[in-house]
Amino acid sequence: MLTINFTHLNVKDGDKLLDLGCGEGRHLIHACIQHNILGVGVDLSMRDLQITAERFAPFAQLNQQSRFFIQQTDATRLPFADNSFDKIICSEVLEHIENYQGVLREINRVLKPEGILAISVPRTWPEKVCWHLSSAYHQVEGGHIRIFNARQLRTEIELLEFEYTHRYWAHALHSPFWWLKCLWWDSQDKSRMIKLYHRLLVWDLMHRPWITQTLEKFMNPLLGKSVVMHFRKRNNGTK
Repeated sequence: MLTINFTHLNVKDGDKLLDLGCGEGRHLIHACIQHNILGVGVDLSMRDLQITAERFAPFAQLNQQSRFFIQQTDATRLPFADNSFDKIICSEVLEHIENYQGVLREINRVLKPEGILAISVPRTWPEKVCWHLSSAYHQVEGGHIRIFNARQLRTEIELLEFEYTHRYWAHALHSPFWWLKCLWWDSQDKSRMIKLYHRLLVWDLMHRPWITQTLEKFMNPLLGKSVVMHFRKRNNGTK
């Protein structure tokens, strides 16, 4: 399930792409299969990186023009030189990190001038519903520690060296699913309604039927659980 729209990322042959906070590798694996790139995924969780490697292994021969690397690291201290990457993805990461401003500064440092940043966080109002329905939702280990205001986050990123280009929303079908999970947090494993909804989401992911794809497309501006913003890093010396 991709949150970032790769059409807007404008990936080109030979690009160096960083998936910062790659988790279990959904965006990184897609990028390395579909594009002839150097794909680098970093995450603090060794378990997630191991899952990424295992998931990528069956697809490794599909595109031998790509190179794939993963590394465990702290997102506030990236082990890369200045201006190393052409594209950076940071999807559903900042809401987990105390010093997210440090992450943004590192992104600014390692992205090349004219490079593209795609960043996503949970959308404000669907996230507030989750927090209201269940305190445990955001108190679990590794959970969300803040609710972002997208406009404020955009301003913070623009104050670095970035020019905002566009915004969209994703995963409208997932918002009600998480509300149900939060509403019955302590008994969610026993809820028939949650199980049925999960089956719907899996079916949608595996088969991508036109009816749910079209429904979500029209619902995203209202119910999208994630907000995605794209930026271009300005050339040094430009405004």
